[in-house]
Amino acid sequence: MKSCFVVVGIFSRLKMAATKSISSLLLVDSSSCFFSPIPRFLTLPISPTTTLRSTTSTLLRRAPSHRSLTSSFAVMFPDNSVLSDVCASGITSVVAVSCLGFWGEIGKRGIFDQKLIRKLVHINIGLVFMLCWPLFSSGRQGALLASLVPGLNIVRMLLLGLGVYQDEGTIKSMSRHGDRRELLKGPLYYALSITSACFFYWKTSPISIAVICNLCAGDGMADIIGRRFGTEKLPYNRNKSLAGSIGMAIAGFLASVGYMYYFASFGYMESIGWDMILRFLIISVASALVESLPISTDIDDNLTIPLTSALVGTLLF
Repeated sequence: MKSCFVVVGIFSRLKMAATKSISSLLLVDSSSCFFSPIPRFLTLPISPTTTLRSTTSTLLRRAPSHRSLTSSFAVMFPDNSVLSDVCASGITSVVAVSCLGFWGEIGKRGIFDQKLIRKLVHINIGLVFMLCWPLFSSGRQGALLASLVPGLNIVRMLLLGLGVYQDEGTIKSMSRHGDRRELLKGPLYYALSITSACFFYWKTSPISIAVICNLCAGDGMADIIGRRFGTEKLPYNRNKSLAGSIGMAIAGFLASVGYMYYFASFGYMESIGWDMILRFLIISVASALVESLPISTDIDDNLTIPLTSALVGTLLF
């Protein structure tokens, strides 16, 4: 009888050893008291103290975020930010010069009215320039090299306005009456405003969006809509129309919201939502109100609009 018990015990131990060997070969999780058919390479190593929250955070750390992937694609040379920003400046300069050349050629050929071309340039240049901002890095270096593009346009306006060199197409497309000296006022202030917004606020600030969108889209559409539908003049300024002021507020606001979502898609804007949209609306309405005042005509709306947008934006953001 004793020998029978010994034999049974030996067989029991052999059975347990075989079960362990098969379990290890199948790579199953046998850490719990129940058999788990899930292979180990498909399971996370969970200790008794592991919680669902820690497991979720582990998965989130392992997965690359959409924001980091998008930002890395935007910068051309992630390992060399200087080279990347220099190349971005070159590309942006080519785009800006091409836009100016295009509208200059349109001005030479007389395809559109000169006043309409001037406002189309006014709308186009600043907004296209902002589209190129994701090519640059997010720090001061990127802001500096990006601001060189409109900064060089400041020098260009000075040279053209002073008569150092001639460019008939540019003068016609950027002046009211074809006089080169006009470039020393509105167009020069326009380039100064965009350069300042780019350098001091840059792409992580909603203030830069508000300044450029209200200056370009807002002021440009105010003139176009005002000339076409502005039969009802404002009581405090007979040179401005109600339709033009409303059109400016709407265009500046819509452009601001559009660029808000554009920069948010690259991860430059964190807390976007109805709160920020309402602030953009307040800034656009304030800018349109100031633009409608007689002082904007006396000074220049290319100065009063950016200053108003920056001031109200600083108070709100």
